[in-house]
Amino acid sequence: MDAAREGGKGEAPWKKMSETELEKQYSPSRWVVRLGAEEVMRTYSMIGNEATKRARATRRSLLDVPYGDGDGDKLDIYFPDAVSEALPLLVFVYGGYWQSGSKDESAYMVGPLTAQGVAVVIVAYDTAPKGTLDHMVDQVTRSILFLQKQYPRNEGIYLCGHSAGAHLAAMMLLVNWTKQGVVPNFKGFFLVSGVYDLEPIVYTTVNNPLHMTLEDARRNSPQWRLEVTPTQPMDPACHVLVIVGQHDSPEFHRQAWDFYQTLSRGRWEASFRELPDVDHFEIIWKLTQEDYALTQILLKTIFQESKGP
Repeated sequence: MDAAREGGKGEAPWKKMSETELEKQYSPSRWVVRLGAEEVMRTYSMIGNEATKRARATRRSLLDVPYGDGDGDKLDIYFPDAVSEALPLLVFVYGGYWQSGSKDESAYMVGPLTAQGVAVVIVAYDTAPKGTLDHMVDQVTRSILFLQKQYPRNEGIYLCGHSAGAHLAAMMLLVNWTKQGVVPNFKGFFLVSGVYDLEPIVYTTVNNPLHMTLEDARRNSPQWRLEVTPTQPMDPACHVLVIVGQHDSPEFHRQAWDFYQTLSRGRWEASFRELPDVDHFEIIWKLTQEDYALTQILLKTIFQESKGP
């Protein structure tokens, strides 16, 4: 085992794992219960593609909207039937372990949410090896700034991320928005099956295209940074929901619970939810269904918060 992983009595459980076990823990497709690893990835991509094609065919949209000057600085906006400048915005950051994924196959929730009056934004970012983690975090930051400036009367920005996207969304909790010159109207965060401490990733093959050093991992770990330097919530009423699927790996469960605990200690308005009988991929692709538990959580949170007290 790499000497950098060795620690004392209070060391994290992953540091005691063999390389083989650590690799398995951070390979979500090896924990699925209904489909094989290859089949689940094909199904995940197929459902995302179909949902996006359907959204583009049935909803008014603005596609490939630039939020910056880079080639990858693009986002898609899908509108409900009743268009207003005061709409709630659900902003989605897709997963893919920071090295795959696309906004062109990630519009899972567009149908159910726009049908209820929510505008949905899918944010693209430069995945590895083109983009570094620092660059990806900067891109998501700039996309949020762009949306707040473009829609200053929004009824709330609700940031939702899945897997690596949950990590990027969680990093937005650490941004000094006052320094950025614009304070987004954040009303809620939905962090779905995410990784919040990147240190274990350094020792897996996931890191091959990322080339993360230990310093890179810590700088981009919301778990580590909030533990070392606790930050005050930008808005005490902004709710952070940390979500994990029943069939996510034990390490994904530990990461979610630890991050929820850290947020709670930091006086964030946080809650934890395990969704029953879904794996790492089903947890997000089922957002195509209006009656799915997570779809209902999104809608109830958005309309409860947008109405205010």
